[in-house]
Amino acid sequence: MDNTTALTFTMTAYAVMENYKHGLFTFFLLLYVVTLTLNSLLITVIHQNKQLHQPMNVFTCMLSINEMYGSTALLPAIMSLLMSETHEIPTKWCMAQVYFLHTYASAEFCILAVMGYDRYVAICYPLHYHSIMSNSRIGKLVALTALYPIILFGCFYSLTLQLSFCGKVIPKLYCVNMELVKNSCSNASYISIVGLLLILVFIVPQVVMIVFSYAQISRVCRKLSRESQSNALKTCIPHLLSLLNYSIGSFFEIIQTRFNMSYVAAEARIFLSLYFIIIQPVVNPVIYGIGTQIIRVHILKLFIRQKIPINLAMITA
Repeated sequence: MDNTTALTFTMTAYAVMENYKHGLFTFFLLLYVVTLTLNSLLITVIHQNKQLHQPMNVFTCMLSINEMYGSTALLPAIMSLLMSETHEIPTKWCMAQVYFLHTYASAEFCILAVMGYDRYVAICYPLHYHSIMSNSRIGKLVALTALYPIILFGCFYSLTLQLSFCGKVIPKLYCVNMELVKNSCSNASYISIVGLLLILVFIVPQVVMIVFSYAQISRVCRKLSRESQSNALKTCIPHLLSLLNYSIGSFFEIIQTRFNMSYVAAEARIFLSLYFIIIQPVVNPVIYGIGTQIIRVHILKLFIRQKIPINLAMITA
């Protein structure tokens, strides 16, 4: 980093929001508080109730922890830059934000892939579910989802750390690796190529795991009665909704980063770039808190003093 010439980056997207920055500051602050509150509530409910100590809920907690991690890497910085007169961010802070946001996005997809595998085992091998999803295997899956994104992106990020920056303009609300490459003093097209290869190396195994899991679930469900099919589908709906929401948001962001989207209104580009980072952390605890019946009942118990009967049969594998 000693050869870095640009000490700050100017985030030009904030100029679009200058006239209503106070309202947006309030919105992002409320969004951050709601994100932390909902995800903390979900983790607390799962942690405090032994009935909820199921493998799928362990991964749900990981998802919530990752949501808070990603939101903390983004929203405080956005609020600070909104109220700044120059909308400038120090280069070192920008580099740190790149690392945090990229590892958040990578970990999110890893966790969702593992949750798909969990649903596959639960539906296709219900009698062997707890022997397959043993504490040892859960520990390995947790370690994999935590370390795989850090190691994989860390190797790529080491190339970015060697760049020197002559440009200092980033047309977004936050720093991403591709924008750093564009501001490099030298031709760093090789990093862009490595980035594309990294996306393939990272995404393909997760996609294969998810497609395989749901292909097997579909195959097994075709042999079940309608009632059993309905019950199986109910256990998959939260995961499918979360996966769909994240995939759509990520697709928007990848397209924006890699291709010229100047023909799209600036406000629309800003919303699409924020979608998968600000919507996912709010939606996920709602999906798993409301969409999962046993968790919903325990959440209600926190706010209603009278005892609510809980049927153990409601707990999905």
